Amino acid sequence: MIGAGAGGLCAAARLAVAGLRVLVVEASDRVGGRASSVVEDGFTINTGAVPIEYGGVLEETFRDCGAAFEIRIPAPASLFRLRGRELALSKGPAGTVVNQALKRGASLLSSPDDQTSVREWLSGYTSNQTVHAIFRNLCAAIFACNSDELPAKAFMTYFLTKGAFRDFGFSPTGTLELMQGLADAVRERGGEVWTGAAVRALRVEGGWVRSAAVARAGEHVDIPADVVISNAGPAATVSLCGREQFPSAYLERMERDLRPTANIVVNIASRDGLMTAPGIVTFGITRRLCNMANLTATCPELAPEGWKLYVAYGVPVPAVGEFDEEAEVQATLDDLRDQFRDFDRRADVLSVRVMRGDWPAQRSIAGLDLPQHTPIENLYNVGDGVREYASGGVQACAETAKLVAERILAASRVR
Repeated sequence: MIGAGAGGLCAAARLAVAGLRVLVVEASDRVGGRASSVVEDGFTINTGAVPIEYGGVLEETFRDCGAAFEIRIPAPASLFRLRGRELALSKGPAGTVVNQALKRGASLLSSPDDQTSVREWLSGYTSNQTVHAIFRNLCAAIFACNSDELPAKAFMTYFLTKGAFRDFGFSPTGTLELMQGLADAVRERGGEVWTGAAVRALRVEGGWVRSAAVARAGEHVDIPADVVISNAGPAATVSLCGREQFPSAYLERMERDLRPTANIVVNIASRDGLMTAPGIVTFGITRRLCNMANLTATCPELAPEGWKLYVAYGVPVPAVGEFDEEAEVQATLDDLRDQFRDFDRRADVLSVRVMRGDWPAQRSIAGLDLPQHTPIENLYNVGDGVREYASGGVQACAETAKLVAERILAASRVR
């Protein structure tokens, strides 16, 4: 297993439970990838994913391997902030228009049109700028892209058939500790999880991966493998094998469809309560700010006593491709100042991180993911970049892990 992100750990745990001997190789010093956390000045800061979905394949994975799945559920989990007020989208005229638009969007589920963007589709329905802002920020909050970058069909599929992030909570121990439970489950069943180790190359012969060259603790080892699963993303996986090992059609699809997106993560501490909503608030008309989570409302352990911890997200324009990082960060901070009175006096910005490039918010726009099985017979990808159509969040990564694990186990039974 290359990489100990959410997809990699879920696949590793499932295969270990099934009795396979599993080795997970992770380049960083901790597991979780973009679903992990670090402690800075007493605050537990997430490195990417904050909401943890429950009631689906992610929780199923934890339960099946006996790992603790402790999350706390805010109530209400989601609200919108419009004109300085936090409210449910079911209320008010803007909410009525948004919900009517979602109902009309049901016709897109059976449409062959994968090109029309959310903004293009919505423009044919309403010119209401508040509604356009809400849809833009929903695209940004969930898929880390703008409404003119996301296919309307993928957006509607997610909201109308995939659950739309209704059921989520926060980990009171930080996402690292949550994901560490999966790593422990692998070890308890005879597997190994190496952190601070990196796969440098995969040796391919006759259309099969035969071994992995791994650098660990200053040494280089060659590890034979019957099956290789990569959680490093399709592009990195191709690089490890060499492009010459893949048919041109696969490479062309990868280069055409994989469109990494970016976001801006602002970790905020305050003695005051910046917002009353205990979960995640999605904003109305803003420059770049799309949503903000009130973590210590349900998980006070994430901050030192007397402090509150929030994480806010902005999505640059464009989210795909090059942008002026300094200007986009400034626009996000200006939005926070507009949304919260006396923000500079009441809040301490702990850190600002821009997720892009090799550490993207998403490895591809939803609906443009590659298949999990590569053209190399025993090589699979899991996680971000190979999600099922229009799936999102950590749940989507766990879903890819289940599908790949089932395919590997079915093949092993045949052999």
